[in-house]
Amino acid sequence: MVELTDIVLFVRATTAGSLSAAGRELGLSPAVASKRLARIEAELGVQLIHRTSRQLSLTEDGRIYLEHCQAILSEVEDAEHAITGERAEPHGLLKISASVAFGRHWVGPCAAEFCRRYPNVSVQMLLSDSIVNLIEGQFDLAIRIGGLDDSSMISRKLAANRRVVCAAPSYLEKYGAPRLPHDLLQHQCLVLLRPGMSSLEWALRVDGTVQTFRVGAALSTDNGDLVHDWVLAGHGLSLRSIWDVADDLAAGRLVTVLDDYALDSADIHAVYPSRRFAPAKTRLFIETLKSYLQDKMPL
Repeated sequence: MVELTDIVLFVRATTAGSLSAAGRELGLSPAVASKRLARIEAELGVQLIHRTSRQLSLTEDGRIYLEHCQAILSEVEDAEHAITGERAEPHGLLKISASVAFGRHWVGPCAAEFCRRYPNVSVQMLLSDSIVNLIEGQFDLAIRIGGLDDSSMISRKLAANRRVVCAAPSYLEKYGAPRLPHDLLQHQCLVLLRPGMSSLEWALRVDGTVQTFRVGAALSTDNGDLVHDWVLAGHGLSLRSIWDVADDLAAGRLVTVLDDYALDSADIHAVYPSRRFAPAKTRLFIETLKSYLQDKMPL
C-alpha cells in the first residue's frame, strides 16, 4: 500500500510543477524524492508523471490518481480538525474558477466577504470565459452557468437564472414599451453577438414553447459589458441574464418588459472534482455563495 507521506509528495509535486521543489518543501533531497515517486509508480504499476529536465506533466493515470489523492488528504485534514475541535474554522488556500463578468460581479465580492469572515482562508480567483480543467489547474471549484458536460464533476445548484428583456426608463419614455415579441422588430435592440447564432433573432417563450423573433438591431457587439453600458445609457432594449442586471433592476436604472415571454436560462452551479467529501473550506464557500446569490439576486 502507498504510504501517506508519498501521497503528500506526489500532490505537492503536481502543485509546485517540480519534484525537486516538492522535495525541498518536505525536507527531501532530489534523489530521495525521485525514489519515493518511483516507489508509488511501482506499487501501482503505472506511470503517473512524465518527467523531463525542465517540466513535469501528469499522465492520464496521474490525473485520475491526483484527484483521489487530493480527496484523501482533504479527508485526513477534516479528520484532524474534527479531533482538535477546529472543524468549524476552515483554513488554507481556496482556488476558484469563474467567468469574467459573473466572477467580478458576484463571486468576487462574496469571496472578499468570506475571507473577512474566515481569516484563516485565502482565496485565489482566476477569471476566464473558457472552461478550465479543474484537476490540471488545481482548482477547488468552478462557478459555471449553463450546461454541465463533465459527468465526472459534482455540481450544486446555487441559484436560478432567467433572461429578461429590459431597457432604461429614458428609452421607454421616448419609444414606449413593446407589448408583444413581434414588436421588437420596430424597436432599437442591443444585440450580443454569439458564435453560431443569428444577431437579428432573440429567443422567447410563448405558450410554453421557445420561439425566435426578429429584432431591430440598433447596435451589436461581442462584448457583454458594452451591451450593458448601452442599455443603461438608454440606447435600446437588451436581452440579459437576470444576474447581470439584478442590481440595475433593484435600483430602477432598468425596467423589464415582455415579462410574460421571459425565457428560462441556464442555472448557476458550483462544480468541483468528483469525490465523496469536499474540503470544509469548499463546502462552506459553496453554502456562503448560495446564500449570497439568493439574498441579492431576484429569482
